[in-house]
Amino acid sequence: MSDLDNGVQQEFDVVVVGAGFAGMYMQHRIQQRGLSVRLYEAGSGVGGTWYWNRYPGARVDIESVEYSYSFDEELQQEWSWSERYASQPELMKYCNHVADRFDLRKNMRFDTKVVSAHYDEKTRRWIIKTSKQDTVSAKYCVLATGFLSSGSVPDFNGLQDYQGNKYLTSKWPKEEVNFDGQRVAIIGTGSSAVQSIPIIAEQAKRLYVFQRTPSFSIPARNGPLDREYEKRVKQNYRDWRKQQRNSRGGFISVNFQAMEPNPKSAIAVSVEERLEDYEMRWRSGGLCFYSSFADLFTNQEANDTLADFIREKTKARVNDPETAELLLPKDYPIMGKRLCADTNYFETYNRDNVTLVSIKDSPIEKLTTAGLQVKGHEYEVDSIIFATGFDAVTGAIKNIEVCGRDGKILQEHWEGAPRAYLGLMSNGFPNLFFLDGPCSNGALVSPMLLSEYQAEWVDKCINDIGTAESASLEPSLVAEDEWMEHMNEVGKDSLLHLANSWYMGANIPGKPRALLSYLGGLETYRQQCQAGRENNYERFIKSN
Repeated sequence: MSDLDNGVQQEFDVVVVGAGFAGMYMQHRIQQRGLSVRLYEAGSGVGGTWYWNRYPGARVDIESVEYSYSFDEELQQEWSWSERYASQPELMKYCNHVADRFDLRKNMRFDTKVVSAHYDEKTRRWIIKTSKQDTVSAKYCVLATGFLSSGSVPDFNGLQDYQGNKYLTSKWPKEEVNFDGQRVAIIGTGSSAVQSIPIIAEQAKRLYVFQRTPSFSIPARNGPLDREYEKRVKQNYRDWRKQQRNSRGGFISVNFQAMEPNPKSAIAVSVEERLEDYEMRWRSGGLCFYSSFADLFTNQEANDTLADFIREKTKARVNDPETAELLLPKDYPIMGKRLCADTNYFETYNRDNVTLVSIKDSPIEKLTTAGLQVKGHEYEVDSIIFATGFDAVTGAIKNIEVCGRDGKILQEHWEGAPRAYLGLMSNGFPNLFFLDGPCSNGALVSPMLLSEYQAEWVDKCINDIGTAESASLEPSLVAEDEWMEHMNEVGKDSLLHLANSWYMGANIPGKPRALLSYLGGLETYRQQCQAGRENNYERFIKSN
């Protein structure tokens, strides 16, 4: 029986889910091969997470010259960023430019969610159903759903009772939102809040910031992109990209130059050398501390040296000592949660119209019709902003009903913790690939470089296996088990375990606590993926 006899309306070689950076590049690779492809996107345009994250102040925290595609030299040379860290509107211009330049829209379908993907063992094809009641089949299915794309809203008591405006940073309205003259509450102080709070404070009559866990944040030192710096990068892009791919995290710019990660231990050097490195990176701004001393993620004593340094710098940014103390993270290692890059975040608490409310020991009791109640006190507000993060890494994938070989359900296969060989495929789900998914290192390296590499890896697999009716590829259970053992061994000494972060799934009630990402670094990960394809895919169950 053919797919068409089973209610399938169209057949494709490949279906891609998600039009973020990973999905767009995956589609481009498939189109170049001359294969038939269909991409489904829930939003009304390209951009993925950046399509939805339109909140005030939204921008990248990796430098624009690095947070960009590397696969096409002409694209690298023709595009010019206006700022050191691109804003969300400029990122959208870039995404649309890429979509038009490589003629991607013709095979995209917007405003369409994929609700299920079931593997038909007779035809060895994936049967994919959408929110628009379409049913299509594909030889290969690629879930490029992103690791920060499924927003989380805590189930506050009285959530439906509140009569004012409600906003979610992870799904901000398209139309402009103006808080002039309003009393505003924002819940959460993670990366989205750190970026949006300074902007909202300039508009609002009164801003209440409800903080459970303070964030470590570094001044981004954003500004117009220096054209001489841009020129140097473009002249040496080939070497820059090579250095990025061979680094731990994939981003290498420090003080407007490419810099190798520091291989030394923070506690093996003199105090003077250590402070010199920290001061240099503080002046540089942004996330360059990720490439500082090699043992910051694994040695508590080393980590404390940086945490203490950043805490002292933070104190100097806040006038009121009591407020400053509340803003200092003390219960987890620095970089144990997502490190933030900000523009005047801590300085915003020096404004007369901004009030910090700690809910660490006294959580929000309920939402009322007029606002929020904490310790019996009602804060009346006109708008509430939920900057409450994401069901990271696995959330978007688990929102799709995925059923593989022998009726195997992906959600059940991942019940205790996600399992994916190389972070790319799971046993029992032939020809199903994940981009920026669990068990790869998407949460801890440059997402652009990882997306490109993974898409290229998948593309090569599809080319190697082919599109014949019998073509099939999935990792063996042994390979999957061994990868999970390797992943856990590499990550066992990481200080990430000491923080209740989305890195561990700890921010979502009921989500199993587990390390979701590979901590071996980008270079090591690439080597592992290359080894996985060697000897004619010996780690896989294969037919073609």
